[in-house]
Amino acid sequence: MSAPDILLETTDVVVRFGGNTAVDHVGIDVRTGTVTGLIGPNGAGKTTLFNCITGMQRPDAGKVVFDGQDITRLAPGNRARMGMARTFQRLELFLSLSVRDNIRVAGDIVRANTSRKVDVEAETDRVLELTGLGDIAHLDVSDIPTGRARVVEVARALMTQPRLLLLDEPASGQTDQETERFAELLRGLADDGLAVCLVEHDLPLVMGLCSRIHVLDHGALIASGTPAEIQASPAVIEAYIGTEVVA
Repeated sequence: MSAPDILLETTDVVVRFGGNTAVDHVGIDVRTGTVTGLIGPNGAGKTTLFNCITGMQRPDAGKVVFDGQDITRLAPGNRARMGMARTFQRLELFLSLSVRDNIRVAGDIVRANTSRKVDVEAETDRVLELTGLGDIAHLDVSDIPTGRARVVEVARALMTQPRLLLLDEPASGQTDQETERFAELLRGLADDGLAVCLVEHDLPLVMGLCSRIHVLDHGALIASGTPAEIQASPAVIEAYIGTEVVA
């Protein structure tokens, strides 16, 4: 079986804030039909790298390539139209709107800003069912637990019909049961051909879900490989995992 195609690739990406190098010549790849992990200690540069990928931060050096096209200087909106979607560390939802309306608004935006013909109501129904949110679709986001709200963010991103889904700490606030269901959702999305990349501190989730993992520390890439390779890496053990065995 051939390896999945590389959809996203960064090469020697550098980001500096004054005298601080937040991302130091980092190169990673994300492949179609897989879940890729991006891990490391707090302040390692993970979210800054995400911002470079999505166009919210322009790198001082290096290159970002999406589907074979250099997008390093492309605006965030154009990247979204190419099929890139993301969530954030902090919940970015309309708290006074229902779960359903939070999701459907993304479909309205797609219909208004692209040439794609979208049946927003039908697509909203499909995404609600896919993400298991149908039972709370009528509730205001302010009335649901944080763990479910995280899934609402993912559902809203899916309304844009992305090819690449970037998730920044999506399991934060989830119960163990919610995390298990969330992992099943991401596996299913990858099986359907979506490329998923997640920044996450829940190491059991990352190790059990991702086929490939990139590890950052102090802005530099210190390891890339399979979960087994990452857990056995002396550099990763010293910088992040420690001596604890990750199940």
